[in-house]
Amino acid sequence: MAFDITTQSNINTWLNGNYDAESKAEIKRLQDAGEEEALTNAFYKDLEFGTGGLRGIMGVGSNRVNRYTLGAATQGFANYLNKTFDGDIRVVLAHDCRNNSTLFANLVADVFSANGITVFFFDGMRPTPELSFAVRKLGAKGGVMLTASHNPKEYNGYKAYGPDGGQLVSPDDTGVMSEVRNIKSIDEIKFERNADLVKSIGAGIDEDYYNELVKLSLNPEAIAQVADMPIVFSPIHGTGAVSVPPILKRFGFTNVITVEEQMVEDGNFPTVVYPNPEEQEALTMALNKAREVNADLVMATDPDADRVGIAIRNGEGELVLLNGNQTACLLVHYVLSGHQQKKDLRKSDYVVKTVVTSYMIDHIAKSFGVECFNTLTGFKFIGQVMTKLEGDRRFLVGGEESYGYLAGEHARDKDAVISCALIAEMAAYHKSQGRSLWDVLIDLYEEYGFYLEKLIAVKKEGKAGAEEIQAMMSRFRENPPSALGGGEIVMIKDYQESVSTSFPSGKTELIDLPSSNVLQFFTEDGTIVSARPSGTEPKIKFYCSVNAGLSEAADFERTQKALEAKIDRVLADLGV
Repeated sequence: MAFDITTQSNINTWLNGNYDAESKAEIKRLQDAGEEEALTNAFYKDLEFGTGGLRGIMGVGSNRVNRYTLGAATQGFANYLNKTFDGDIRVVLAHDCRNNSTLFANLVADVFSANGITVFFFDGMRPTPELSFAVRKLGAKGGVMLTASHNPKEYNGYKAYGPDGGQLVSPDDTGVMSEVRNIKSIDEIKFERNADLVKSIGAGIDEDYYNELVKLSLNPEAIAQVADMPIVFSPIHGTGAVSVPPILKRFGFTNVITVEEQMVEDGNFPTVVYPNPEEQEALTMALNKAREVNADLVMATDPDADRVGIAIRNGEGELVLLNGNQTACLLVHYVLSGHQQKKDLRKSDYVVKTVVTSYMIDHIAKSFGVECFNTLTGFKFIGQVMTKLEGDRRFLVGGEESYGYLAGEHARDKDAVISCALIAEMAAYHKSQGRSLWDVLIDLYEEYGFYLEKLIAVKKEGKAGAEEIQAMMSRFRENPPSALGGGEIVMIKDYQESVSTSFPSGKTELIDLPSSNVLQFFTEDGTIVSARPSGTEPKIKFYCSVNAGLSEAADFERTQKALEAKIDRVLADLGV
């Protein structure tokens, strides 16, 4: 087998270094079997510790999630914390349901404690947002969540958090990444646990977390009126099982029907193809249960319970899935109108979303006199805005199109637990008024315009795939389209170069956001297309948004079909 220099060097390091016998045996097995592609993908690079941590396929290799790549990441993180802070340095550690998550979490606890850092270790699986809350509550300097979010079962990962409870941002992210890169050998990793520095936490933090969430209820009296409204919930085998039913009960809901087969903690996710609530297939069992019990609302969370997908009844009484943009628009409108009704809407209040999330939210916020900030993709940037404004202004609600939302200031990451509670409360409030969430969505389209968004993700695996994605982005930069879907391009925003260019004038303006490999195309008729390589998956994503006026509910289907056809034309023009 012929490998490039880097791949062969990494293989040799593993075969000749102080790696365990099982890992070396697996490498030799792959060599004997002639598995050149498998070895290349496992060793052609080091698994990158990015701004959000690590995520990848579990297995042997420098480009895989295993005790050595996680050990190096934790040793680098520990080195950074010890160089940056004095005194009692604390971190919080949690994990989800994934295969090896408990094993990996214990490994991380070993390394942190071996470096003199106190570890507050949850006594069982917990959702990502509760980890974020606990970092803030316990005055920790960092946190780690062992999860690969909604990725397939072969994946695991490591989300790294800073002192504010948000995923690492500048300068902490670059500081930690630098320390991780400085780990040149696994012999530098301290694997021997200091048991005195590992503290178990659990029910007490749970109670504090739930108490903060209950404070965010806007209409408890409406819930009391329709408390027995049937709601179907599924955690898709993940952490939502331990957090969502309890918070729904505390909010006052008495008829929550769980999908029992999916309440079982299982990292193999045996009842779904992918544990992703963005996919209709993942909600199949929940939808079937909802039809059986005639439920008003269906909710399903991903394995680490930071994302939620929902289904509601349409005008014909059929269950339909909402996309992340639709749910975000409903939630933002509900929170803002709820505060307005209570005469508690302040000039200092604000909303945050990402640049690839529906611009209908910008219009909703403006109609309430509330500022809407737009950030780069990734909830850490929303959290960064919240931390910057903490104490001066009040964050009410925000989110991103990828089914992640947050209300309240208790955490700095998306929170499907409070999202489920407020979505259920929103449905209860409108039901108490004799209306459905579908009625409200149509009203929003009539008032703000019918916004239709579609995400196309093109998967490109391995080294060759990564190179192909890079080539696609270069092609769009060098030869951008002049029109999309019949509308001429009037602006291109290149977030990597931090430049916005208007056409036909060619006038440029600086974009006041960190550099990121994202391109956005804006047309004269309001279409927006964003191209972005995923930071956590081997994919390039295209976010397409079109809109049109909706004069009455009777025009919904006709307008939707016209907008869907327009999206198809736009994507064809892009060659996607």
